[in-house]
Amino acid sequence: MANYDDSNIKHLSAMEHIRRRIGMYIGRAGNGSDYDDGIYVLMKEVIDNAIDEFIMGNGKRIDINLDWNTGRCQIRDYGRGIPLGKVVDCVSELNTGGKFDTESFQFSVGMNGVGTKAVNGLSDEFYVRSVREGEFSEATFEKGILKSKRRGKLKDPNERTGTFVSFLPDATIFKNFKFREDHVMRRLKMYAYLNAGLTLVLNGERICSDEGLKDLIADEAQFEKLYQPFHFRSKTLEFVFTHTNRFSEEYYSFVNGQHTTEGGTHLTAFKEGLTKALNEYSKKKFDGDDVREGIVGAISIRMQEPTFEGQAKTKLGSPEIRADLVANIKKEAEALFHKFPAEAEKLIKKIDETSKLRSQLNTIKKQARERSQAVSVRVPQLKDCKNHLHLDRKDKAGKKGYGEDTMIFLTEGKSAGGTLGNARDAMNQAVFFLRGKCLNTCGLNKDVLYKNEEFFNLIKTLDIEETLDHLRYGKIIFATDADVDGLHIRMLLTTFFMRFYRQLILDGRVFILETPLFRVRNKKEHYFCYTDEEREEAIRKCGRGCEITRFKGLGEIDKEDFRGFIGEEMRLTPVTCSDDTDVEKTIKFYMGANTPERKDYIMESLVCDAAEF
Repeated sequence: MANYDDSNIKHLSAMEHIRRRIGMYIGRAGNGSDYDDGIYVLMKEVIDNAIDEFIMGNGKRIDINLDWNTGRCQIRDYGRGIPLGKVVDCVSELNTGGKFDTESFQFSVGMNGVGTKAVNGLSDEFYVRSVREGEFSEATFEKGILKSKRRGKLKDPNERTGTFVSFLPDATIFKNFKFREDHVMRRLKMYAYLNAGLTLVLNGERICSDEGLKDLIADEAQFEKLYQPFHFRSKTLEFVFTHTNRFSEEYYSFVNGQHTTEGGTHLTAFKEGLTKALNEYSKKKFDGDDVREGIVGAISIRMQEPTFEGQAKTKLGSPEIRADLVANIKKEAEALFHKFPAEAEKLIKKIDETSKLRSQLNTIKKQARERSQAVSVRVPQLKDCKNHLHLDRKDKAGKKGYGEDTMIFLTEGKSAGGTLGNARDAMNQAVFFLRGKCLNTCGLNKDVLYKNEEFFNLIKTLDIEETLDHLRYGKIIFATDADVDGLHIRMLLTTFFMRFYRQLILDGRVFILETPLFRVRNKKEHYFCYTDEEREEAIRKCGRGCEITRFKGLGEIDKEDFRGFIGEEMRLTPVTCSDDTDVEKTIKFYMGANTPERKDYIMESLVCDAAEF
């Protein structure tokens, strides 16, 4: 038995604790490929401080310079500047900062005195400079350890007041990291939407918003909105919403500029207040589910001393604000309906139609469940994994129900599915067998999810019938042949998810398995090749006498080969949806009953390609 005495008790400095327990401070590390990876949180923590200055009326511009090659990030605000005598303490001592003083910062998201310290501790190099009242104070750190500090009079009397921070994330923590421009730009746009009148400049490119969250919703629902968004804004509350013909509901919620991706009290109050306002205005009794289907909305509140769940601040607690917030949202939303009666009538018509369809759908759902129970107590097309996360819905309501390491392959036919089923890692990889080509859902209503046995079994398998929060797998992967039929099945599946469960795509949960076209091997080594170029490189490595196998389909690949490309080296292409895409129009063009139009497009494309060639 190991000894346990005084020598086993360790004390960590603040910076040592940050570096050893990064999950407590910024969540996961990651490499920058995901929107929520740690390097973006580091950038956010510094920008948050600049935003707090703007909220207090100090500085309308933030300059961000980001070196995409090295990852060095520089942020300059034009606020009041950190008090010169406390510059070192504010970036290195936990529980130290100006956000504890509600007079200096009335509506700050950084309340715990942690943010910039975490950036310092997790950076290979960190530099801070504060300018105010003709003086400056600056300090340099390496991995959170102070290397130098200096204070003095400004040489340039025109240097503007404010704070400058430069940091280089520590590559030993954020391995192989790289900032992605689309992730950075999306974060900066969110700041602009939340702070109308603020200008952010990224490497010389200006980002700003005149109408705040109204611009956000206009961008997110630009092709699909059924009426002009309703928008209200005051000093402490802003909300905006419109409806689309989507089957999902989509929200953006914020507290003091912090994007609360898991919602919380303010989002719950928004939903409740909106339903009450609509029922009061229309003199009807709409169900909340009917009011919310197809909605695209955003809410932002500013409050003193909000209570968040965890340092990541992705969900608001603060239950004491709920009743007043519901009443306020109800009052202001109802006032908007009276102010814009024509748009309100469009909204009521949409909810009426949704209510009637839901009533019909409930009957179909009941029949589908009864049919399913009569056939089997389990999904016959599923070969499940052993290690997916089972959700205790009472204790974890509203939390994600998937295990990040679990995945499910949607594969065509018994041949490929059988081989994949034998080759997979049974602990965290599941297989769902498609019966050939699934139904084209373009233009179909939600009742198809219950009338079509294959889709009904699929949504039961994923556990997404009632809410996406119970999704049982971290990744949904299309595993089809790389031939015409396989590509068609991919399109059919993409259409299904894009129309009925688009949020899974937006959340980065849907992927395509890239399957190798060739295997090149000799007696000592082998390579899976996905392109002709990779095949030629593999031949060069293995020698001209090597064996070259051309894979025609997944059903022809043996179990051992399958294991070679669904393990750690698995190549996945995410199914994505860009912000500037008219989704319904695109789906109708490629999957609708407009064959002549598609044929003309294909022929024109072939002619153009041939001319270029």
